[in-house]
Amino acid sequence: MNTSTSRPQRICVLGSTGSIGVNTLDVLARHPERYEVFALSAMSRVEDLLAQCLRWRPRFAVMPAAEPAARLRELLREQGSRTEVLDGADSLSLIAAHPDVDMVMAAIVGAAGLSPCLAAAKAGKRLLLANKEAIVVGGALFMQAVEQGAATLLPIDSEHSAIFQCLPEDRRSWAQRIDHIVLTASGGPFRQRDPATLAEITPEQACAHPNWVMGRKISVDSATMMNKALEVIEARWLFNLAPEQIRVLIHPQSIIHSMVVCRDMSVLAQLGTPDMRVPIAYGLSFPERIEAGASRLELEKLAALSFEEADEKRFPGLFLSWRALRAAEGSTAVLNAANEEAVEAFLNKRLRFDQIHRVNLQCLDELPPQAGECLSVDGLLGLDARVRRHAQGLIAGLGA
Repeated sequence: MNTSTSRPQRICVLGSTGSIGVNTLDVLARHPERYEVFALSAMSRVEDLLAQCLRWRPRFAVMPAAEPAARLRELLREQGSRTEVLDGADSLSLIAAHPDVDMVMAAIVGAAGLSPCLAAAKAGKRLLLANKEAIVVGGALFMQAVEQGAATLLPIDSEHSAIFQCLPEDRRSWAQRIDHIVLTASGGPFRQRDPATLAEITPEQACAHPNWVMGRKISVDSATMMNKALEVIEARWLFNLAPEQIRVLIHPQSIIHSMVVCRDMSVLAQLGTPDMRVPIAYGLSFPERIEAGASRLELEKLAALSFEEADEKRFPGLFLSWRALRAAEGSTAVLNAANEEAVEAFLNKRLRFDQIHRVNLQCLDELPPQAGECLSVDGLLGLDARVRRHAQGLIAGLGA
């Protein structure tokens, strides 16, 4: 990708103050000759984004809301920084599609990442997709944008990166070679908890993941296994698979990140320590490999690698993924919007942990997508808003 005489690759990091964004910048810091930070964005962490701007000196910094953007602009001016601060949701799409950008790390959490991801895809960027919700919501529309823009789409979720690394580079041969794929899941903090006690779980307990360091929303999704449900949907689009070709197994050690079962029943797996810098570095440098900062996997010290079926009573949300994929187009967007509202309510102690699934299930049952809603970004965002209003009503009725 890069030679000693070529210029550094310019990267836009969407969601730079979150865990994926911070890990991305850590990898970039190890290879200053290869990469240049062109733009950074954050939702509300002004002080964190200020520190990143002073360290990386990007041309642009974006905060969608006007008030935090104004505060950041003032602080950068006081420091004599030349970074230009933009605000407004359209600014995310502007920096993602900017002609001077070579690659985009899409690490915004939730459906808010759909528009800038589509902009990057249409502009033909190398798109490093950590924002699984963009493809869960966008579905066929998102994949069409990737194809039409001739973008390079590389998954950053550890599971999908693992699958991608196990597949041949010729995408056209995937269907002829794959029997099915297996996405692994750690099981989160409640893998062995009595399902009858799920109503007692607190946000602090749900965010205490045993293996990975993640943001609060993703941590809750991991605890409910909705994160894995969204990954099933993402895998369907990334690898053009039928729903029945995607399976999930609980693997508590988080060492095997996922597997491909070939038609001859050979199993290809990608192993590594649970460190997001590994798939990030792979996405940045593909098809090369660069140092990521992760520790070496010492196989001789592993006591065992074990696997379990997911318990539907403990993790009912996982099984909504296949249901949504087999329902009307756009049902996956319904599931995602409902879950975002339910998780936010749980984190704010307005909803019990065990009620997250109830909200998701009711929205999926009660709000079938309308004809044409999935044909445009405006239609999808309208569906998203309609589901959120319905979910908020359900949440208010349930209480905590």
